[in-house]
Amino acid sequence: MPLNILIVGAGVCGPALAMLLQSSDPSYNITVVERSASLRTAGQQIDLKSQGIEVLKKMGLFDTIKAHCVEETGLEILDPKAKPIAFFGVSPSGERRMALTSEYEIMRGDVVMELYEASLRQNAKLNGKLAYEFGKTIEELAQDGDEVDVTFSDGGKCRYDLVVAADGQASRTRRLAFGQDASDAAFKSLGIHAAYFSIPRIEGEGGNAKTYSAPGSRMMFTRTSNRPVTQVLLFIMKDVEELSKSYKQPVEKQKEAFAEAFRDAGWQSDRFLSEMKTCDDFYAHEVGQIKMGRLYNGCVVLLGDAGYCPSPFTGMGATGCLVGAYVLAGALATHKNDIVGALKAYEDVARPPVEEFQTLRGPPLGALFPSSQLGIWVLRNAMWAVSKLEQMTHRSPAQNAQGWKLPEYAELNLQA
Repeated sequence: MPLNILIVGAGVCGPALAMLLQSSDPSYNITVVERSASLRTAGQQIDLKSQGIEVLKKMGLFDTIKAHCVEETGLEILDPKAKPIAFFGVSPSGERRMALTSEYEIMRGDVVMELYEASLRQNAKLNGKLAYEFGKTIEELAQDGDEVDVTFSDGGKCRYDLVVAADGQASRTRRLAFGQDASDAAFKSLGIHAAYFSIPRIEGEGGNAKTYSAPGSRMMFTRTSNRPVTQVLLFIMKDVEELSKSYKQPVEKQKEAFAEAFRDAGWQSDRFLSEMKTCDDFYAHEVGQIKMGRLYNGCVVLLGDAGYCPSPFTGMGATGCLVGAYVLAGALATHKNDIVGALKAYEDVARPPVEEFQTLRGPPLGALFPSSQLGIWVLRNAMWAVSKLEQMTHRSPAQNAQGWKLPEYAELNLQA
């Protein structure tokens, strides 16, 4: 009998997994539920690297998604007068350098949309049983032997052979399946608060990303590339009680908390904070990693950020999602209807890349967030020296290519 599978979350993980599962067995009954009323195509730039690119090539989607690459040409480190004093170029996709810009930088929304539309095209071609349901969440999970009973926010109930939590770092499904305590304990804070939003572009911003450090362990980034808007990223490495409290409050309160935290930060902070008041894509959170002792409980399994969020400071989030989806689909295809065996295989195979993707390379994060003007002066000069060394050697001292190799799953029936 075909498996009845529920995927929670229609971001990068959900549609990718749905495609891979259906490719291996078109008879699967696959439902993807998403809490938003429609596909969420907002978000910042994401990196596609090494193994993630391999997965997309196997799915036949790499060229289509690559066509959406933004034209960011590198990162400028700004001095107190907002003039560039150091420059880091584009990091090749197979390497993790001390650089912000990767070879393949794509807006999150473009990746999500392409995966979603490709999954619908494949479903029509295979006459499959894939369905997306928006504006819907899980309210209850109850495991009974080898099946999961799910109660939804609309009052509906259904039984599944497998439930996949692909609903992000703050996964509600993880809390329901593993318990509040285990879910909370999995979050390992990096001690950094972050806000992301877009504002109108102004003349002269160019194709380089820019970063400026301010006293009080604050850092501001802009990323414009070839787009009509400028992405603003605000980071502060400080225990700010108002910021922590704001995450459970409305977005306007979160904006107020960040406006206070970055008041008088210098550079273009007045512009950023003024435009932030009216932006419609603001998102803020405490930066951390998700480290679960186990990736599945019964017939509920964690995928992507829900199980192993690596944090924005690794640049491996999207790659982790794609690799996880590929390995999970491969394990299920290999073990057929043996869900327990498949989930154990997924856990065993996924652990090494998860640990690799979550490794924070380069200098300690604290060194990037000095609190004083003297500390900022030391950081800027260190960045100047490193950038000069990279330009002379064409290699970064922090360079380290990934070593984990993507397994082959013939049972997925992929193109390559």
